[in-house]
Amino acid sequence: MVLLLWLVALFGSATVGATAGGAYSNAFDVPGTESARAMERMEKAFPDQAGDTDRVVWEVEKGTVRDAAVRARVSGMLDDISKMPEVGSVMSPYTEQAAGGISKDGKVAYADVTFTKQAFDLDKDKTKDVVDRAEKARTDGLRVELGGQAIEYAQQPAEGFAELIGVLAAGVVLLIAFRSFIAMLLPILNALFGVATGGSLLGLLAHGMSLPDSAPVIGSLVGLGVGIDYALFVVSRHRKNLKAGMGVDESVERALNTSGRAVLFAGGTVCIALLAIFTLGMRFLNGIAVATVITVLFTMLSSVTLLPALLALFKMKVLSRSERRALAAAGPVSAEDPAALSVRWSVFVGRRPRVVAVVAVVVMAVLALPTFSLRLGASDQGNQPESQTTRKAYDMLADGFGPGFNGPLQLVADVPGGERDVRALDGLVEDVRDTKGVVNVAEVPVPEASTTRVYQVVPSYAPQDEATDDLIDELRDTTVPAAERDSSLQVHIGGNTAVQKDFASEITERLPLFITVIALLGAVLLMIAFRSIVVPLMAAVMNLLAAGAAFGIIVAIFQWGWGLDALGLGKEGPITSYIPAFMLPLLFGLSMDYQVFLVSRMHEEWVRTKDNGRAIRVGLSDTSRVINCAALIMVCVFASFVLSGDQAAVMTGVALAGAVAVDAFVLRMLLVPALMHVMGKANWWLPGWLDKTLPRVALEAPAEVEPSGAVQREKDLVGDR
Repeated sequence: MVLLLWLVALFGSATVGATAGGAYSNAFDVPGTESARAMERMEKAFPDQAGDTDRVVWEVEKGTVRDAAVRARVSGMLDDISKMPEVGSVMSPYTEQAAGGISKDGKVAYADVTFTKQAFDLDKDKTKDVVDRAEKARTDGLRVELGGQAIEYAQQPAEGFAELIGVLAAGVVLLIAFRSFIAMLLPILNALFGVATGGSLLGLLAHGMSLPDSAPVIGSLVGLGVGIDYALFVVSRHRKNLKAGMGVDESVERALNTSGRAVLFAGGTVCIALLAIFTLGMRFLNGIAVATVITVLFTMLSSVTLLPALLALFKMKVLSRSERRALAAAGPVSAEDPAALSVRWSVFVGRRPRVVAVVAVVVMAVLALPTFSLRLGASDQGNQPESQTTRKAYDMLADGFGPGFNGPLQLVADVPGGERDVRALDGLVEDVRDTKGVVNVAEVPVPEASTTRVYQVVPSYAPQDEATDDLIDELRDTTVPAAERDSSLQVHIGGNTAVQKDFASEITERLPLFITVIALLGAVLLMIAFRSIVVPLMAAVMNLLAAGAAFGIIVAIFQWGWGLDALGLGKEGPITSYIPAFMLPLLFGLSMDYQVFLVSRMHEEWVRTKDNGRAIRVGLSDTSRVINCAALIMVCVFASFVLSGDQAAVMTGVALAGAVAVDAFVLRMLLVPALMHVMGKANWWLPGWLDKTLPRVALEAPAEVEPSGAVQREKDLVGDR
């Protein structure tokens, strides 16, 4: 019955999502900023201009683009493109209206292609037809490339490609860990059902709120990672129960009542942390948070409903044939005997905790050092690999018209009327034109009835250069106020480059408070779960260390350019501004998974024996294999972001993969147990009055306190102290 209900939910949501279609939009504006006000004036001046505008760019090696042969060949191509489906208009530079589309040296030219829909509403195949027709115009002496959002979207790998690679990699890890095809398959099925059902609803949700185009990709990949991990915890406990001699139904119930509780707690903290993004007040980030929360919620739901049903359906087949034969021949085992390596490692950490802690801190510090050079901004088509047509078009336009041509500013002026205002505006335009760092200022035609005047300001620098940010500040702080002072003008500096700058500035300003909220939230939740002061504070510090290491990794790769060429990831540039705000709560939530799984086992042993050293050694040896396996799965899934074709998603994937790796392999396996050995019994101290005040959350079933096979192995290695 449960499986049937999930099938109905899956196909029903897919049908509804396909019928409604998507309406994704990258609303980078931050209400109240100058670029947002400029955008509002632009919307009033240019109503109903909804189609996406892209560019066909061409360059000649000899002669100029005005040569008769070149003009005839390109004009024929543009004429054919103008007749293609979903193409609204083509503005050729060979017409008087768009004569400015030819560079001063005559070597480079471009034509604006305006589609009838926004980029993500266009049929990819029809957009590819435009690309194919443009590329047919190429000759030995004539380069033709295309740029723009619709072209970039059409050139991305097929949807689901990155997810497929991530799932296959996770499957290999699970097969090695479980040595059972069925046990490997169940976590993957669990994640796919949850992600597919939740993801199908995102297109419908996009009609009611602003969801960025990267939200489905990020949401699905995060959902896959946590969905497989959550199922891994439940399946691991179920397999352990079966080997201990439990019946299938009892084992499923016990697994759900133990690991299922931890899954709900960990998944709930991920969702709560992501929803904290709403405190930043940015629509773009809100959309990514909602998309990710929805996919995580559905994977949580599938982990505690669909997965138990599948476990009951496949019965003993979650064990490999060899495991079933051993169980039949030798009978049940009271506990799964952990591998000698995990036990020896836990003993090693216990013997030299201070040395281990120092080594771990040094590793984290080295990884985090580049974070001090972090510069937030926006990646664009100039950061893409040189093999892509959008990157080639970007470079050609920069060579022909200057680096700033790919990111012009907009001077938007509200002119109430009167000769004084007109003179003030004319003087302002001349002052802007004379400003150092400005190449050109050109008026943009607006409807005659409008009191708004718009000018395109082309900087001397590329959109991502710090000098462009300095130019925007100079215009806003000095040049524009001087013109407004003696007139009724209201002038705003906008455009995509200004929007990105304002977005990054607002993120930077609000990030400290946001980090504080996230850290306090994590501390309170862990305090409730483990009735301790030290464990929550330690976890908060660990989260900050993991975040520092993650930012250090992406700064070194994407901002400094270390290894970009080898990885085929394009050109270095600033870190996409919203990544820190999105990564921090997600990283906090994922870290909670491992912290809960590790410390809950330690806490269980502490309650049973009141021996802090043994509790830490047994907890580490019992959980290290599952945590490492879960982390490796996460790394594989997040690393598959690299294949998504979305620059921001690539950055996010590399950052999260690096963060999960250092969090699991360095923090949870080294630093956390080492520091807990040093702290001793203080790990489990909580003031009596606070213990009575805090609500109680049981992460383990009260009746299940099982001795571990690690205890006997520990006696053999270090003696029973």
